[in-house]
Amino acid sequence: MPFFDKARASLPACWQAAIGGEFDAPYMRALEALIASESAAGKTLYPAEELIFAALARTPLSRVKAVILGQDPYHGPGQAMGLAFSVPPGIRCPPSLRNIFKELEADIGVPAPRHGCLLDWADRGVLLLNASLTVEHGKAGSHARAGWQRFTDRVLQAVSARSAPVAFLLWGNHARSKAPMLDAERHLVHVSEHPSPLAAYRGFFGSRPFSKTNAFLAARGITPIDWQIGSGCAR
Repeated sequence: MPFFDKARASLPACWQAAIGGEFDAPYMRALEALIASESAAGKTLYPAEELIFAALARTPLSRVKAVILGQDPYHGPGQAMGLAFSVPPGIRCPPSLRNIFKELEADIGVPAPRHGCLLDWADRGVLLLNASLTVEHGKAGSHARAGWQRFTDRVLQAVSARSAPVAFLLWGNHARSKAPMLDAERHLVHVSEHPSPLAAYRGFFGSRPFSKTNAFLAARGITPIDWQIGSGCAR
């Protein structure tokens, strides 16, 4: 069975119903072939194959309360784990993630954890989605034009189509470009600068995405998100 077919079969049923048909589209088959050919040519791709769709596998569509949109996976050894901005325990937090934790503490008083693993967020309904789900080692954006964005746009549209209100946190110009496809009448579409060191002081710091998300959810009778991150990182 082709890898993407196995990945689709392993996704929660709600995701399969909403976007499962995308896996049969020619662009997805071309993506699968590209990943296979680059791997066969000796290129190192991130994340590992079994983690490419980790964001969807970990956070079912029916449980999504918020979406944090990244651009593409980290492109250094051991960093990418299929969840936007997240790194496994033992891996140094990248600068953008450190700035996210600074804003988290300034916004709602949650101290920065000792690691950068965001599985706790994913398990509580935060879809940590990258616009591109793979990347070549050392080459940021290398798969940006490979077709992934068509797939992840369908993911965003599937979340936006739900009746349950969701907070979309769009950080930086690339994420902001997705705003027009989202239903801002029913959902919170929160736009700010990117948390990278080059942009954080231009509007990410002080944007209060965590408190605004929880206020939005609470006002609609939805249990707010617990943004605390535990000391462990259960797989």
